[in-house]
Amino acid sequence: MSEICVLGTGMAGYGAAHKLREAGTRGILFDKKPHYGGHTASFGFEGKYTFDEGPHVSFTKHERLQKLFAESIDNNYEVLHTKVNNYWKGHWVKHPAQVNLHGLPTDLVINVIKDFVAAQQKQHGEIVNYEQWLRASFGDTFAENFPMQYTIKYHTTEAKNKSLDWIGPRLYQAKLEEVLRGALQPASVDVHYISNFRYPSHGGFVAYLKRFMDSSEVRLDHKLKSIDPKAKEVTFANGNKVSYKGIVSSVPLPDLIPTIQGTPKEVLEAAAKLACTEVVIVNLVVNRPDLIDAHWTYIYDQDIFFTRLSTPHLQSPHNVPPGCGSIQAECYYSKKYRPLDRTPKDCIEPTIRDLKKIGILREDDQILFRDVMHIDYANVIFDLERAAALKIVHGYLDELGIGYCGRYGDWAYIWTDESFISGENAAEKVLKKI
Repeated sequence: MSEICVLGTGMAGYGAAHKLREAGTRGILFDKKPHYGGHTASFGFEGKYTFDEGPHVSFTKHERLQKLFAESIDNNYEVLHTKVNNYWKGHWVKHPAQVNLHGLPTDLVINVIKDFVAAQQKQHGEIVNYEQWLRASFGDTFAENFPMQYTIKYHTTEAKNKSLDWIGPRLYQAKLEEVLRGALQPASVDVHYISNFRYPSHGGFVAYLKRFMDSSEVRLDHKLKSIDPKAKEVTFANGNKVSYKGIVSSVPLPDLIPTIQGTPKEVLEAAAKLACTEVVIVNLVVNRPDLIDAHWTYIYDQDIFFTRLSTPHLQSPHNVPPGCGSIQAECYYSKKYRPLDRTPKDCIEPTIRDLKKIGILREDDQILFRDVMHIDYANVIFDLERAAALKIVHGYLDELGIGYCGRYGDWAYIWTDESFISGENAAEKVLKKI
């Protein structure tokens, strides 16, 4: 039995361990935290409230993964039709906004349509950043009022500082007829890339991992301290050392690279250039469930404290007691572009204030629970330095034979199923080299 160290116990680590097990290879999973799950962790509070580490849902179209995830929770899951909306200057707009302009100020709608038509007829030349892509795709008015505003709030940097290799299906590129219909009619056809999703009925999103982790060799409270690629030995902060024949890692690259003994200066410098947001998540439970009829909401206004909202009680009724509603508000920062300027708990009151301002909370609501999570790594920032720096870092790991996976190993904007497959691929890659 060959021994592989899997660093990280999130969805990518799960995928790696699954592949190793299928290959008849022993894998030991390590996590720096006292619980497993990585970014997909879920937490119970006061024995009655469940919150994930940010909003997580499963909308994979891979039948193999659908089956695997479903079996891991004995097919006990909710199936929900996705409801997503936007808040813009006092207006609630169905998502995506570009095909749901009805009800917005008349002058704004006219200018959006005029600019959209003009953009479709214009030759834009080479498009090298996200702002240029937005203007070419949607026209100036929509680009400036919606996605460019959201980019500053969510990615903490301007659209002109972002590359194009992350977009995928995330921004719907509408036809003129769809824009016109959405402007003239109050109801529009659903075109969001997530039409339906699944969510575990009990235990939060991390329930998808529980059965597998229970049958795996998992060592918690093992924070990575150093990797000696010559001696093939991993040392942890608690003093434990483990010899390995291969490593699969979902540890964030800026944290992983400095632990590798003998790393060249240029690789260390490249890893330091990789940017990522951090997020303070404000969790609230309120004494009524009719807070907002959406699973998540995008907030464009710069004067609203939070960037995105989600509603765990709508994902599963078991996330809160009957008669209650729950909200997660995400507040984004980044070390590179917008450093966190307050303690995480100082985000609670501004969040409550602005939830009242936009009409989700009432003055007479009873807040039954309030707490915060501070997540060091939230979303990869696809700034213009990313591609070159990542090529250097990944090239170095490839030379060492260290498999990297997951959102922070691939340093990519990937979803649950993609993280799982990333872990499988990394494990397979490592197995071929031992």
